[in-house]
Amino acid sequence: MDDKTKVLIKETEREGYEYKEMPIPEPGKGELLVKVLLASICGSDIALYKWNEIAKAIATLPFIPGHECVGEVMKVGSGCGDEYTVGQRVCCENHFYCGKCYQCLHDQRHICQNLNQYGHGRGTIYGGCSQYTIIPARYAYILKTDIESKKACLLEPFGVAHHAMEALKPSGESVLVLGCGPIGLLAIGIAKAMGAAKIIATDIIEYRLDKAKQMGADVVVNCKREGLKEIVFRETSEDGVGRVIECSGAAPLLNSSFSFLRKGGRIVLVGLPKQPLHIENVLRDIVFKSITMKTVHGRKIFSTWEKSEQLIYENKVDVLPLITHEIPMSRFEEAFQLLFNAQGCKILLDPQK
Repeated sequence: MDDKTKVLIKETEREGYEYKEMPIPEPGKGELLVKVLLASICGSDIALYKWNEIAKAIATLPFIPGHECVGEVMKVGSGCGDEYTVGQRVCCENHFYCGKCYQCLHDQRHICQNLNQYGHGRGTIYGGCSQYTIIPARYAYILKTDIESKKACLLEPFGVAHHAMEALKPSGESVLVLGCGPIGLLAIGIAKAMGAAKIIATDIIEYRLDKAKQMGADVVVNCKREGLKEIVFRETSEDGVGRVIECSGAAPLLNSSFSFLRKGGRIVLVGLPKQPLHIENVLRDIVFKSITMKTVHGRKIFSTWEKSEQLIYENKVDVLPLITHEIPMSRFEEAFQLLFNAQGCKILLDPQK
């Protein structure tokens, strides 16, 4: 093993990442040294690249980006416990919880009051866009199967969609997916696997709608060109859908999302809105409908990871249609330009190349 590692890093408040060499770190007490096999680019990595207002709110300089990753344990620091061994493949739970607050003590570690974040410079400089990284053992998810590494690399976002679908309870129900980015597309596949009766998906990008069909959507709607509400009610015998998952974060969709629900329906909010929520008729669309609303942030630690791995490993959900490119990390600019131009879905970086 070399004594240097290539990394992407952001050290100053400017657009872009720097590709540079750093010494390979030694794992301290309770830490693992991990050789990163693959890292997937998340929407937050794009915001961090641009260093916009969202990035400034969620990250602390300096940091190595990348929290969707899979790697192989190379060294085990002292105090990690007997369950960790060299050669294991692991992913990283990027929500670094404190283990002491009310949420952590009540099985809600994913929304810890003192949350830090891997790949965002919060609590650690390290991230997955590195040939070698440090992961505290308590946040390392040990893969239980021989799932392909490229599929395992998507377990973190898959877990968000799975957590949302468990809250949504789609079995036997009509489901409307608002926004067909990676989380929305994964939600379609999971809803199908959980027995949804009909899945309607909407976006404004045809490329994403094609992916939605691949993932199992029965009806796709370009809401920029077609009347979404009219189609939703036509497809549900004028009742409205039983379930809505909001993954777009776009104000027009988010604000109208409640109007698509039938009475007694259920909605889960996952997307990250940049504007205030405005409901035109709260009485009609929310109160008098007696709906159930939930929000989801992250994954249940680590139960969601285990269920997600099993679903993918058993081929109940095929995540491969989401992976549009595999690119050497040394050509990271090419990967980000593809995403800036909406020409890719999930792009995997190979840090070893």
